[in-house]
Amino acid sequence: MSPQSTPQTSRQLPHLAQALAAAAARHETPCGTGSMVWHVWTPEVANDALAPLLLFHGGSGSWTHWLRNIPALVASGRSVYVPDLPGFGDSARPAQGRDADSLSEYIEQGLQLLLGERSCDVAGFSFGGMVAGFLAAQFPARVARLILVGAPGMGIKPEQPVRLQAWRHLGPELQDAVHRSNLAALMLYKPEAITELALGLHVANVWRDRMPGRRLARTDVLAALLPGIRCPLYAIYGREDALYRGRMDGLVPVLQQAGDFRGLTFIEAAGHWAQFEQAGAFNEALLAVLDAAP
Repeated sequence: MSPQSTPQTSRQLPHLAQALAAAAARHETPCGTGSMVWHVWTPEVANDALAPLLLFHGGSGSWTHWLRNIPALVASGRSVYVPDLPGFGDSARPAQGRDADSLSEYIEQGLQLLLGERSCDVAGFSFGGMVAGFLAAQFPARVARLILVGAPGMGIKPEQPVRLQAWRHLGPELQDAVHRSNLAALMLYKPEAITELALGLHVANVWRDRMPGRRLARTDVLAALLPGIRCPLYAIYGREDALYRGRMDGLVPVLQQAGDFRGLTFIEAAGHWAQFEQAGAFNEALLAVLDAAP
């Protein structure tokens, strides 16, 4: 299925992403007037005692936000399910709504078709963290453990607001400079982390964002959900996350509103997209959470 309104000037995914996608099983489940696309990696020797792992990407993203993490997670013996959320990547837009609060039913419907009633460990990055929070609140039996990764919606504002530059009106020769600037402003902490791979993934993803006007990330919508979430809750954030710069101390009091908050891990020398910028340290932290006693 081709996503609606994808510009002809969009770029293909980098070869590394194409190769990883080719190793996955691709499934499509109903969404709006089209389908929601799922990418599923199954280990050669699966550990059936481990819950399936469900990963949600960030806004203006796709499954490729987890590109540098999927191989290690699959190697741990887990089946890894990574959808393109409705309105992003190759997935159709939802029939109604254009923000994190309008996606849970499509996700649950897809999981029913793919996994039946089986519960999952769920990690949500950025916008996907809010989506994961709504899924845990609305379908609690589905989520065994919830891991928030750089999630907004906590009602905490950084010392300096993040300002992104518009780029669609520019010619191709100027767009890459703006994309690099935006990656530095929001996603990545170290200048050297803005590699050709990071740029290629970002550009391919932002062209396929068909969910304009999202506003919930600037509110306390996720914080308001936390008191009603009863599964174990963990959080992993980049120490230099631009969304919380100068306000990191405020995260734990908000997270503690959840009924079973288990801890916050910081990834040093990493910004918002911590699982890409410091993939090794992030993979170690996430696997430590997943391997912990439930």
